[in-house]
Amino acid sequence: MQIIIVGCGNVGVTLTEHLSGEGHDITVIDQNAKKVQRVSSRYDVKGIIGNGASYMTLIEAGIETADLLIAATGMDEQNLLACLFARKAGGCQTIARVRDPEYIKEIDFIKEELGLSMTINPEYAAATEIARLLRFPSAIEIDTFAKGKIELLKFKLEAGNRLCKTQLKGIHGLVQCDVLVCAVERGGDVVIPDGNFMLEAGDVVSIVASPSNAAKFFQRIGVETNQVKDAILVGGDSLSYYLAQQLCDMGIEVTILEKNFARCEQLSELLPKARVINGDEIDRELLLELDVRSTEAFVALTALDEENIMLSLFAKRHSKAKIVTKVNKISFDEIVDNMELGSVIYPKYLTSEYIVRYVRAMQNSIGSNVETMYKMFGDRVEALEFQIREDSSVVNIPLQELNLKQNLLICSINHQGKIITPRGQDRMQVGDTVVVVTTNIGLRDVKDILG
Repeated sequence: MQIIIVGCGNVGVTLTEHLSGEGHDITVIDQNAKKVQRVSSRYDVKGIIGNGASYMTLIEAGIETADLLIAATGMDEQNLLACLFARKAGGCQTIARVRDPEYIKEIDFIKEELGLSMTINPEYAAATEIARLLRFPSAIEIDTFAKGKIELLKFKLEAGNRLCKTQLKGIHGLVQCDVLVCAVERGGDVVIPDGNFMLEAGDVVSIVASPSNAAKFFQRIGVETNQVKDAILVGGDSLSYYLAQQLCDMGIEVTILEKNFARCEQLSELLPKARVINGDEIDRELLLELDVRSTEAFVALTALDEENIMLSLFAKRHSKAKIVTKVNKISFDEIVDNMELGSVIYPKYLTSEYIVRYVRAMQNSIGSNVETMYKMFGDRVEALEFQIREDSSVVNIPLQELNLKQNLLICSINHQGKIITPRGQDRMQVGDTVVVVTTNIGLRDVKDILG
């Protein structure tokens, strides 16, 4: 597809990397010449220096023949105007990044009036992700397939757990519930394991299961599954506001620590159920006074990554809380991911993932059958949900007879609403949705799973 990306910030760059890697024809627009030069040369895409909300700039970028425009600058108004011009000039589909809470209240009206295909709010998306984690604090990440009927959960295997030194083929007999281990990270390496693989303490394990089986699995290996009772949020930006709103609705007691007094007054009015404290976010004594030692969740949401990392390390040392760390800069994600910071949330990554999923859904009309896609382990692994719409070389053949690519695992089959954890004799059929986890990046069709 021909795609125009307006804005070469973190979101724009991440989108360019993913979408150009999948073979799309990408044009990037930004007013910063250095950013355009850097992105266009790194990913071999066309670059335009100019205002993405300018009609003439969009014409130069090829809006008249484009399939999709993604407006991802740091200014909501510029994004909305770019999408409006794109609809008028080319009639293509449009996606706008919209962050202001005031606009979120009327986002349905904006989408309808401007003809937007999709809007994405990085902070709201991140808040929803964090709220999901605090509902199930044992997990590092939780993603869903088949409209919530299948979950993909990532957790760290602690020393002393009954799964340590267990081969995967023995797990079912040990826990007596239907789950499948689909990926394991150990010492910086990621493995798509077979039945002989043995789990060890410190492994970061990803499983696929139905929600009920996932809950049984964690209970039977002695891991807490109940949602947290209280949470301390450090930082009072819009992400903190969205998160506090969701947590209060879940019945979780929320304390927000924010250093700006005026912002504290705003939050107190907007969130009457939350406790809002004005104070230095990195004041050690204040954090201890807020009872960080006994809180069940600690979420570091300041504007500075360095502060968030230090706060999370402090909370880890002084408590057994579920820790969530917000990180904005994505250049050193492989270092951050190895720092034992609990669940690390990258709002920019989340935004990019949502948009890439939408682009893949658009491709369904031109041959692709990817319904849902998640990136895992720093983009080294993809979990994909395929919709099987027609008879093909993978249909009605026992899985054990298929010549599958290396480092690929068929994890789940949704057959007429029944969730099947596949075995060798199971078959994929027309109408099924199938979840695949693989290190082979960029699969577009279910037939691509074959070697």
